[in-house]
Amino acid sequence: MAIRTEEKESVATSKPLFKYREARPVGVRIVNLNKSFGDNHVLRDLNLEILPGETLVILGKSGSGKSVLLRHIVGLEKPDSGKILINGEDINEARSKRKYVIAMVFQSSALFNSLTVEENVALYLREHGIVKDEDAIKKIVGSVLSVVGLEGKEKVMPSELSGGMKKRVAIARALAMNPDLILFDEPTAELDPMMTRTIGDVIKNLRRHFEVTQVVVTHDVDLAFYIADRIAVLSDGKIVEVGTPEEVRKSENPVVKGFINTRFE
Repeated sequence: MAIRTEEKESVATSKPLFKYREARPVGVRIVNLNKSFGDNHVLRDLNLEILPGETLVILGKSGSGKSVLLRHIVGLEKPDSGKILINGEDINEARSKRKYVIAMVFQSSALFNSLTVEENVALYLREHGIVKDEDAIKKIVGSVLSVVGLEGKEKVMPSELSGGMKKRVAIARALAMNPDLILFDEPTAELDPMMTRTIGDVIKNLRRHFEVTQVVVTHDVDLAFYIADRIAVLSDGKIVEVGTPEEVRKSENPVVKGFINTRFE
């Protein structure tokens, strides 16, 4: 399939961003997390620490529990046992949920087809009454669209966008929240190699503009090694290895070697 000209354009801009709040990159600590669905024990005494301001990639095969873990971090699922702490506070307590802004970029992009790009990106701000001034909202939307390389696309409908552009709109919508923590669920799923690299560039570029902690779950080994400060390998519901890309590449863990190191032979 041909790649649209717009998708070949470089992402990111050095233009100052218009924000309504300053994010505070958070640390996340997952302690002995367990989750089952019937007889399927998906997460098994899982432990993981995510450092403030880092890009941590959770890497694993399909069905390893990556998306379930992400849904626990954002608060869409409650664990059977164990805790998820954000800056030392339990995310499942009401006070903690109000204190931090967590954004999630869904695998499907989850755009509303009846809304323009601008309306999709501004939805959180308008629906929650966070920013009431329409000129300010438009500046925020323009700012975050420029970060993902879609400046000037405000009036376009989702049906007119390619899969890669929809992913970037979803990222822009998350950025409009000025989150302390942003979660990406398989951000390059169903994309061709060129757009996979573009999305990788967007994720790498975000910290030039935002103070934010990023967690990316993926089965894409190339993406993981391209964007990560650290990689956590998930297998059978447990984290079996954590380290920098170089440390993970040199791992002697047979599970990690089977999944990772064959990419570098």
